[in-house]
Amino acid sequence: MNLATTYMNFELAHPLIPGASPLTDNLDTVRRLEDAGAPMLVMHSLFEEQIVREELAVNRALEEGGEAFAEALSYLPSPSEFKLGPHEYLEHLGRIKAAVSIPVIGSLNGTSPGGWLTYARCIEQAGADGLELNLYDLATDLEETGAAIEQRTLRVVAAVREAVSIPLAVKLSPFYSSIANFARRLDALGVDAIVLFNRFYQPDIDVEQLEVLRVNLSSPAELLLRLRWLAILSGRLKASLAVTGGVHSAQDAIKAVMAGAHGVQMVSALLRRGPDYLKDVRDQLGRWLEEHEYESLRQMQGSMSLLRCDNPRAYERANYVAILQSWEESR
Repeated sequence: MNLATTYMNFELAHPLIPGASPLTDNLDTVRRLEDAGAPMLVMHSLFEEQIVREELAVNRALEEGGEAFAEALSYLPSPSEFKLGPHEYLEHLGRIKAAVSIPVIGSLNGTSPGGWLTYARCIEQAGADGLELNLYDLATDLEETGAAIEQRTLRVVAAVREAVSIPLAVKLSPFYSSIANFARRLDALGVDAIVLFNRFYQPDIDVEQLEVLRVNLSSPAELLLRLRWLAILSGRLKASLAVTGGVHSAQDAIKAVMAGAHGVQMVSALLRRGPDYLKDVRDQLGRWLEEHEYESLRQMQGSMSLLRCDNPRAYERANYVAILQSWEESR
């Protein structure tokens, strides 16, 4: 069965991609992912906060501004919270490139324009085949409007697009007021892919210990939001589309491809089950297509999108009304 797809201008043997995660921290795991058939790897993110902290440390060494330095660092995460520092990240990228023959995508996580964006070029120079820009931005400022957030984010993307010549993917959150319009504006900047969606880790509260808890891994239930927006954007942008969050099985991957995904990123399922699970999902995907008499994965791609499905109203407000009415009738 032909499972080939085009994602970020790369021709991939199939769409199942290990997404940004600790999976790439260990070279043995990286090799196991390639052996399991991974057509591409996305490294975990290098964070804006890491780069800013390192720049402050360099400035302190040059200027000896002790009090100002200590106050500035108090707003940034401790280095122990990050697996690799900026320079170690670039070195590790080089080691991964030497260990595998598949495309390796670097990941840069940040939200504000600034000197940290020069690391986009550094990641390219270190050998990355592409870059995923992770726009993890939780809007907590009561004075900052949605329009201001979008403009700031677009400036960041434009700066990165100008800085690198390698393919660029942008990973979005689902919290923009008009996702479709914002995706179109990103597309106009020349990004090569849009990834839906970044997972904001939802805090829980331990009421006995009075601690804030974090639940890190995804569940298949999270896929539904992503399917809706894949289906809405499919066929309407030049950029390819990827899904991340909630893909745990071949059936999840099939739904994502039908909605319009060119790439299907998996993380939580691989962390739970190990790198070899990728091969199982790929094999199940191929068998499903054969059993349902598809000639290729591309034949299925986008078949249930807003533009191509028999009932586009299912993705729109009309379906909300119909569901409420059917619920009342069933009672």
